[in-house]
Amino acid sequence: MNKILVVDDEESIRILYADELTEEGYEVIASGDGSRLLELIEQERPDLIVLDIILGKYNGLDLLQDIRNTYYNLPVVLCTAYSNFKYDLKSIAADYYVVKSSDLKELKLKIKMAIEGTKQFLKRTTLNDLQQSIPEHW
Repeated sequence: MNKILVVDDEESIRILYADELTEEGYEVIASGDGSRLLELIEQERPDLIVLDIILGKYNGLDLLQDIRNTYYNLPVVLCTAYSNFKYDLKSIAADYYVVKSSDLKELKLKIKMAIEGTKQFLKRTTLNDLQQSIPEHW
């Protein structure tokens, strides 16, 4: 079962996402702010993060940079009510960008794509590593 960390300052959004994503078969952990986010990631080891951009006194784009600096291959889906952040250069570090909606089809699709993409990347990387470690005469 894949684990998703939802980081959003709106409790109703955290509850909605947790309910919907749990129904999809994911384990969901939720946080209401960005304080100690890297510690939470280290502790919970999520397979993906759904990250809001406006988190009270925290900026989700700055947190995204912190995530990328430490967990560069951890998929992150930015999910925000503001479409204008999509063109912010800091947002390109996210795997996907979704504008919040009451219909979670797009969010669920992007989560699935990000998790499957990571699995395929790890599978290819593992196979490539194995192939490179086998002597040529075998």
